[in-house]
Order: sequence, then C-alpha cells, then structure tokens
Amino acid sequence: MVTRARRTRVVERTDDGTVVTLSELPGGLRVITENVPGARSAAVGVWVGIGSIDETPRLAGASHFLEHLLFKGTRTRTGQEIAASIDAVGGELNAFTSHEYTCYYAHVLADEVEMAVRLVCDVVLEAKIAAADVDTERQVILEEIAMRDDDPEDALNDLFASAVFAGHPVAEPVIGTVETIEEMSRTQINGYYKRRYSPDKMVVSVAGAVDHAQAVAWVKSVVAPHLDATVRPAPFRPDSGIRKGSGLHVAVAERDIEQAHLCLGSLALPRRHPQRYALAVLNSALGGGMSSRLFRAVREERGLAYTCYSATSTYAGIGSFSVYAACQPENLGEVAEVIGSELAAARTGLTAEELARAKGQLVGSMVLGLEDNESRMSRIGKNLLVRNEYTSIEAEVDAIRAVTADEVIAVADRVLVDSWSAAVVGPYRRERDLPKELRRILR
Repeated sequence: MVTRARRTRVVERTDDGTVVTLSELPGGLRVITENVPGARSAAVGVWVGIGSIDETPRLAGASHFLEHLLFKGTRTRTGQEIAASIDAVGGELNAFTSHEYTCYYAHVLADEVEMAVRLVCDVVLEAKIAAADVDTERQVILEEIAMRDDDPEDALNDLFASAVFAGHPVAEPVIGTVETIEEMSRTQINGYYKRRYSPDKMVVSVAGAVDHAQAVAWVKSVVAPHLDATVRPAPFRPDSGIRKGSGLHVAVAERDIEQAHLCLGSLALPRRHPQRYALAVLNSALGGGMSSRLFRAVREERGLAYTCYSATSTYAGIGSFSVYAACQPENLGEVAEVIGSELAAARTGLTAEELARAKGQLVGSMVLGLEDNESRMSRIGKNLLVRNEYTSIEAEVDAIRAVTADEVIAVADRVLVDSWSAAVVGPYRRERDLPKELRRILR
C-alpha cells in the first residue's frame, strides 16, 4: 500500500538556512522536521497527546506505566535489542509523561537517524506489553514513587498541584498512587494502550541532520498499517478559559528534614490565553534570575534562603503561578512575609529597566535553548501537538518584545491575588503549625 502525505508545506525558514517542514499523513499523523545546516546529529521524538488527565481514577498512573512498558519489547524487537540498538551507536533513548502528553525520543549521530526514526515509531506503535514486564515495571514504578516521596522538592510539586488545582484533573500526580499501581492489571494497561495510542493523536518531530522527505518515508514504513485515510488529526484539548478549583487550599507534608520547603501560588492562565506573554514577562521579572525581585529580596538582601524563584505552569484551560523557596524552619515566617510583600508591590507594575531586562532574558533564553537538536525537536513537536498549529521563533520573539508595561500591570492584577494556595514540606504536622506570618498571607 502506498501512503501519500495529504499535505506538505514549509512552515518556517530562518536566516541561517534552517528549514521547518510539516506533512500530514492519512490517519491524522503529522511529521514535522527541522533541517539544521551543518548538524552532525539528529533528535527524534514521537509526541502522543495522551497523559494523566485521560485516566479514570482506577487507572491513575496508566500513562506513565505505559511509558515504562513500551521500551520492554515490540512485535519485532525485544527490550534488550531496543536498548542495544541505541547503545551500539552511543545514542540516547528515553521518554517522559506529563498531565497532557507523553513523549518518546532518541538522540543519535547523523548517520543513525533512519534507525532512530524507525525504532522510536516501532516502540510507540508496536508494543507487546507482556504480563511479566507489567509485573517487573510495577516494582520499578513503586520505587520511583518512594524516590519522589524522599525528595522534598518533588513531593512539594505534587503537593502544590493538589492544593492549587483541587477539583481539576491536573491536581493528581502523573505517576499515580501506590494503590492504583499495585492493583493495575496487564489487561487494563493493554486496553488503555489500544484505545488511546492512535496516529491521529501523534506528532513525529525530527531536528538536526534530516531530510524531510526521507523522514516521512521512514515514518510511513512503520505506521502505515495503523493509518486510516478517513481520520483527521485529533484536536488537542481546547483552551476554554480558567477552570476554577474548589477554593483556597493549604497542603502540609511533615518531614524530618533540615529545611522547610515552601511553594506559594495561585491559579493563573491557560496555555493560549491572550495575556500569556505578559505573564511570562512578569514571571521573569519577579523570579526568573539572580537580578529578579524575589531572588534579591530573599537571598541577596536578607540571606534567608539559598534559592528563591517563581514559575508558571500552563495547560489547556488552566494554569498556575507559583513561588518556591527553601530555608531554615525558623526563617519560614520571614521568607513568607518578604514574598508576600514583593508580590503585592508587583501589582503596581515594573520599572522600564525591569521590563526591558525581563524581555531580554526571555528572548535570550529561548534562542539559546535551541542550540542543541534535542531542544529543537522538543520545541517543534510539542508546539505542533499542543497548539494544533506551528508558531515560528520569530513570532514568539515578536510577541514577547511587544509586551507593554500596562499589559504587565493588567496580568499582575489578575494573577497576583490577595489570597493564595500553598504547599509546605518540612517539620510541620498541620496548617496551624505553620508560622503565623505565612498563615496570615493564606487568609
């Protein structure tokens, strides 16, 4: 059977000769490549629009479980053969799972890009999911959960999500729980795989030393049996506005550790909200580097913590803004007070110098982050999957540079609220054990 691409088009050309090309195959699978002149390696990714928010409560953790199992063997390769293929060429093969998608990727020398494309596509679409492998990986994932619980920052991230997103699917941990992982059967996981992993929910991205037409041919050779000419690409989850959780939440996890770890934040903006670039500028100015307000106020001026930064998380329909700090427990109250004061002050806006510096940092970090092919592969693949369209680097840079001081004030007034959600990991048993200065901010 000959499977022709429905549409192929160049979506971006840059001054250095880089060309980004996109093809859509029958069955909805999209292949996007970024040919980088002079590159000596290539990165390959298969992006699947399936993550933890697609799971039922009984299957919590199934998407991440699948991520482990797909490397254990396909119809034509054993798990050992998969690993040996990459090791023999000094490459990297890995995967990660998020709330909204899962990515399987490889990074190899230019001469091995065909092998990598065929291998990753085979891993994703032809997995066997043997019962013995399910039992083996179950134990591995239980160890992973224990490792997360032993790491205060990892535990804090899940704890904060459960607080700020309460009532929304992204509040649940991607990895699942001990109970769901222990009880999940091979039949359940295999059924989830068969129902969810279809080409219309996938994007294949390749960046580096790659010819687009060749990449499409390699992908077709593996995925052709799975393609249905009547199917169009599945739309990614719509950004339907902020979906509120069930109210203000504080989560505390007691740990016998030397530091108190704090994450303080609020609901913010979904991925495609018109104010997203203004929020990125505000976040950069507040906690994006050593010259940011929070870092200087908490560490440089008062020496209260080794690190303090802010961050945003964005999903379809919801998002968050947060501030992280780790300090001696006796300093937690003062740290919280300083953070609260800086966040309140930011609602009046940024200085012209701060605005320019924040924009410069965002643009610089974005462009510098694309110096390696793995980052380029990630940008084009994720960009296309979650936005259902391709956005060029130039368009993103222009949008950041166009942010005005008034737009920053508007988004600050929306996001930097008077009451906050928080998570704390440290020597505290319950909310009332927290310092009064922190509890005051949370009211």
